[in-house]
Amino acid sequence: MDLIGLYPTWFEPGLGSGWVVGLIATAHVLFSHTAVGAAIFFAGLAVYANRTGKLEYLEFIRRYGLFLLVFSYVLGSITGPGIWYSTTVASPRGISALIHSFVWKWATEWVFFVIEVVGVYMLTYLATRLDAKTYLRIAVIFGLTSYTTMLVIVGILSFMMWPGQERWFTEGGYLNGFYGPNTFAQLGMRTAFMFTMTAVVGGIVAARFDDAAFKKAVLARLAWLGLASTAAGAAMLQWYLGTLPESAEVVMANRLPEHFAPTLLAVLGGVAAYFVVTLVRPRWLTPALASVATLAILVFGLWPEEVARESIRKPYVAGQYVYSNQIIGRDVPGMGIASEIPTIEAHGLLKTHVFTPEPLRTVTPENRLEVGRFLALTTCSNCHSLSDSGMRPLARYFGGSTDVPAIAEYLQAALATGATIYMPRVPLKDDEALALASYIASLAGPAPAVRTAQQTTRTER
Repeated sequence: MDLIGLYPTWFEPGLGSGWVVGLIATAHVLFSHTAVGAAIFFAGLAVYANRTGKLEYLEFIRRYGLFLLVFSYVLGSITGPGIWYSTTVASPRGISALIHSFVWKWATEWVFFVIEVVGVYMLTYLATRLDAKTYLRIAVIFGLTSYTTMLVIVGILSFMMWPGQERWFTEGGYLNGFYGPNTFAQLGMRTAFMFTMTAVVGGIVAARFDDAAFKKAVLARLAWLGLASTAAGAAMLQWYLGTLPESAEVVMANRLPEHFAPTLLAVLGGVAAYFVVTLVRPRWLTPALASVATLAILVFGLWPEEVARESIRKPYVAGQYVYSNQIIGRDVPGMGIASEIPTIEAHGLLKTHVFTPEPLRTVTPENRLEVGRFLALTTCSNCHSLSDSGMRPLARYFGGSTDVPAIAEYLQAALATGATIYMPRVPLKDDEALALASYIASLAGPAPAVRTAQQTTRTER
């Protein structure tokens, strides 16, 4: 009998592993996108400063660059490895899928990131020590290398939603998996919103200038950049939504809260209003107010967007073949990958999972709840909390029911057949479904004793 190479499950009982990853990733998006947007903004501003002789803008670049060294490059260099660590333990097969498909792309991104880090140091510390021509070259190289890192990462993120070309499944090849309609739509959307973040965060630096006239001039440039990028981002968002697979549209219609779209529009309107205020009344802007605006974008803008993006690619975590619970749910001949669903269907999950504890490979009345908890950890906990708090508490999906047979019937009807599009297909055996149902029922309250058919027959005799 074949075993499937599932890893042990990382279980975070409070928030859930998905939210831990999401919190780290959302903060990293703010840091990284601001850095990339600022790099291109610096290049354009350096060109303008040298052509017009307004070299005071180089001082703004220097101060903003110094701020970014901590805000984006120190904090980003903490949250970046944090994403790698948390996703590796939460979704080892998802990360493996990305590495096997794009290892050289990632290596390229790291090379450009090194150039980017060197560039920001040079722009910050050599602003007044280099001739204008050399400084301008450094600014342009810094901007281009920063944007290249964005291009690489967006292609990989798009693959996580939907491989670029359908022939990737049969032929493989990183170009087939990397480039698709979703790639460029997402790149356009992120490009627009990264300038929005750059403009908001730049207000923290610009508000500290004592020269009122110069402060007004810098804030005007940031405000116009922010207004234009926010409007462009809203348009690009519509393009992005039009490139999503049908499964994502179903999930959006059924799983995202009704207030999601109005809230997103309200956030975009609030951001635009903030830029209008800084444009019309620049003296009102203080570092504290700009910091609050940055935090508001993080909490009300980036966090809901990242949660929604993670939700709409369900039930997959990568490439529409690795389920969120790490089971391979689809054949990918181009990569030599075979679905594990037939193996589970034939032998059950308990007998095929490498790390099933030996006493739990066979379900008995004595170990049923323990087996159910193991199955919940393995198949459910990547997306559902097993407590009352955290990420999508599992018990709430059954309305607090303690009817074990009814829950088991649903599990076998929905999960075994894949009828629920946003849930992984896991064809549990009868005793496995009963064990998982018993555990789910125990989360809502004391569950009634469950009799098997054999026990019922013996009692009647």
